[in-house]
Amino acid sequence: MPEEIGVPKGLRPQELEAVYAISRAIAQSVDVDAALDQIVKLTRPVFIFDNVILYLSKEDGQLSPAYARLIGRGRSAEADLAWGYAVAQETFRCDKTSLFQEKLTGWEKDRLNWRDFLGLPLRMSDNKVGTLVFGRFGGPLYTPDQIRLAEFIASHISKLLEHQKLVEQVAQLEAERRLRKLQEDFIANVSHELRTPLGFIKGYATTLLREDAFWDKDTRREFLSYIDEEADRLSELIDDLLDSSRLQAGTMQMQLRPLSLDQLLQDIAMRALSRYPGLAIQLQVMPEIQVNADPQRLAQVFDNTIANAVKYAPGSPILVNVEQLPDRVHIMIEDHGPGIASEHLPQLFERFYRVQADQTMAHGTGLGLYICRAIILAHQGEMGVESELSKGTIFHIYLPTMDDMQLNPNPQEVL
Repeated sequence: MPEEIGVPKGLRPQELEAVYAISRAIAQSVDVDAALDQIVKLTRPVFIFDNVILYLSKEDGQLSPAYARLIGRGRSAEADLAWGYAVAQETFRCDKTSLFQEKLTGWEKDRLNWRDFLGLPLRMSDNKVGTLVFGRFGGPLYTPDQIRLAEFIASHISKLLEHQKLVEQVAQLEAERRLRKLQEDFIANVSHELRTPLGFIKGYATTLLREDAFWDKDTRREFLSYIDEEADRLSELIDDLLDSSRLQAGTMQMQLRPLSLDQLLQDIAMRALSRYPGLAIQLQVMPEIQVNADPQRLAQVFDNTIANAVKYAPGSPILVNVEQLPDRVHIMIEDHGPGIASEHLPQLFERFYRVQADQTMAHGTGLGLYICRAIILAHQGEMGVESELSKGTIFHIYLPTMDDMQLNPNPQEVL
């Protein structure tokens, strides 16, 4: 922890009140800028300054302004920062309080040309991290009591910066822990998802190859159908893994052309009805609505979103509604299933994230919706979700009109 400087002795009641208020503001705040604003507000009545600048050290050792307030007399923001930087550098180099005071001739005429800067080092543990600079123009000069008060303020700002760093480190560790957990779950899920179709394929193929059994034509066809379905499932899983890798590498390309949403969605609905016997799906789309899109990738989004609804809302009808807005096209894919709890919604489009649905036999890697959203973002669109337990889920997809469409060539930039 930075060395804490005690309350300066001999303070007037107003100064003492400000000191304790500053200590409380720092202790109660987790936002550095908000705390610094409060410190500036509390300090100015008892310690006159025209500007205050906080410089922090970067990885290359150079100082960079992280906070600045110009609240009094001064010639210009650029001039104040220029002079403050010189003082900050010297203070940082020597690691002690530095005072720069220049008194020019001609008191009555040129008083505002007096430059008076006070630099105070900021430390975390045993490391220099930056400099706090107070500036005045036109005097009066800083007194020893004011310098001690400024050093007290600087020591508390050092504590504030160290607290912020600890908070950021904890947040980073938590994010890393969560990512590791997601990756571990992902590996377990992928292993399961690979073994399941392979197990079916191996089992039915071995059964068909048995020399001690005879299978009639219908039975052979049934077994081969199972093998075909599981091979498709395996292929989809591998495609998801490859798409995720392409997105991470920024190499997924889009082949755009004018596209009728009506025709595309009709094809997807027919495919869904064939794949999911008993599914009820309703389309509401005007035939003249077109977008500039990659047909294969957009079909992938709709296929996956409908499959997601079938998976988590089995037996529910699915409504696909398309409306033309003034500057974009809005597609809604709605089910009336059990819905998704609100705590899952913010992470729903994250890579590897899966909602555990106890009442279903849902399976997957947690890549599908992540890939869908990335594809929509690559079309300069948006994808979101709203859901309510026991009422259902609506996925919202927004695509720009053909006139507004300018494809981002690198989907990774918008992830």
